[in-house]
Amino acid sequence: MGLFGSKTKSLVGLDIGSSSVKVCELQQVGKGGSTRYRLQKLGQIPLAADAIVDGDIMDSNAVASAIRQILAEQKIKAKDVAISVSGQQVMVKKVTFPLMSQAELAESVRWEAESFFPAGQGLDSYALDYYLIEERAQEGNMDVVLVACRKDKLESYVSCVTQAGCAPKVVDVDVFALQNAYEVNSVGAGRDEVVALVNMGATFTNLTMMVGGKSVFWRDMAWGSGRYSEKLMEDWGLGREASEQLKRGQQADGRTPEEVQPSINAVSDAFADELSRTLDFFKSSFKVDRLDRVLLAGGGSLAHGLLDVLADRLRVSVDRLNPFQLIEVDGRTEDPVTVREIGGAAAVVVGLALRQVGDR
Repeated sequence: MGLFGSKTKSLVGLDIGSSSVKVCELQQVGKGGSTRYRLQKLGQIPLAADAIVDGDIMDSNAVASAIRQILAEQKIKAKDVAISVSGQQVMVKKVTFPLMSQAELAESVRWEAESFFPAGQGLDSYALDYYLIEERAQEGNMDVVLVACRKDKLESYVSCVTQAGCAPKVVDVDVFALQNAYEVNSVGAGRDEVVALVNMGATFTNLTMMVGGKSVFWRDMAWGSGRYSEKLMEDWGLGREASEQLKRGQQADGRTPEEVQPSINAVSDAFADELSRTLDFFKSSFKVDRLDRVLLAGGGSLAHGLLDVLADRLRVSVDRLNPFQLIEVDGRTEDPVTVREIGGAAAVVVGLALRQVGDR
């Protein structure tokens, strides 16, 4: 779902996160039902801690410079990109309308959106888009997803990407990109399987709920893997780099992962509480009585012991989402070590690289 777009053309995925910038370029192989994808380029570059704060770009020069650098390092010449936004200034909502024409729907969406925004903020402050999920003629209604993003946030990302010499052809939302990565790598979910896709970035965690292969619920949580580093720095007097290594189970600064594991587990326990509350809200709101699987992505998915904590607390299978499970990785065009190192943190950028100009 793009907030804007035009004609069909493959795009470079560009994921501008709070701690790093990632790029991904895919090649489509085959057509129709036999379509598959081959990885062409994948890379990431770290950002200074204060370049993006709470999802807002604070230093556009630093971010634009990082974008130019990673594109140059990966020798990506294409300039048309798909980017995404997330956080508290982005809202996603599913709404059911009576069956109506496209013109009537566009007007109805505007009316519905007025109740969508925070108090004191209206349509003039937001970019609004919508997508028709399903028409149910027998019931006489239709399901539509509404997406709204504050214009100043959207414009800051678009401006920064343009400053880097790129053309943002699609602006997506992290939760939809995550869903894309899951769907292209899925071997087929059960008819009624309930799957939670959880993408933990440095500042925000994106959640989308899949029921029988359809996405029905989306939520951005103000919770990120940066909390692990903050806890380790506070408890053990470590620097940020050492904290990053230790939270991933690597020895650093004279400390072993086993020594600091209680601090890591404390953060994982608190995240499990937050996730559990959100899942309980979903179940009660959508009258779903179970959860079958949790798939974890993002840099935070590498936090040592997190999967075990979540599996124990949620009492379900918890695994890492592999965004390259069904994507061909050719060692002649892309370093398998790089693919392994970035791993599940590439879920959003892979989802973006699947986009085409004109997508909704």
